[in-house]
Amino acid sequence: MTPLITLYFVAGFALMHVVITMLVGAARVPNQIHFYDEGDLNLRRNQRAHANFCETVPMALITMAAAETSGTPASWIITGGLVIVAGRLLHYYIIRVRGWGNARAVSMLMTLMPIVGFAGLTLWNLSA
Repeated sequence: MTPLITLYFVAGFALMHVVITMLVGAARVPNQIHFYDEGDLNLRRNQRAHANFCETVPMALITMAAAETSGTPASWIITGGLVIVAGRLLHYYIIRVRGWGNARAVSMLMTLMPIVGFAGLTLWNLSA
């Protein structure tokens, strides 16, 4: 079974990844910073937003695909995927604008809870 719903999310997250990566590059240009962040707060926030995206999205997509291919209903896959998208967008915004805050914690929960849910559903489906 091909995880068709997950593939739409893979494509969307891939496009988001390209944009976020380009924004890190664009943040390097004004001060000609080629490596690290050299203390530039704007660049550091761009890098952290990009890094967190890279740290969480792959596992979210893997668990989503596992849940989908193991038989989780499409509506659950779509709902979980949309929660992750909202969480990643909120997290990116908060890191870029504030750097911290309660919304950042909420955004992480919006990413981690679906990962746990997809993993649990996969195990449930496999045991049935």
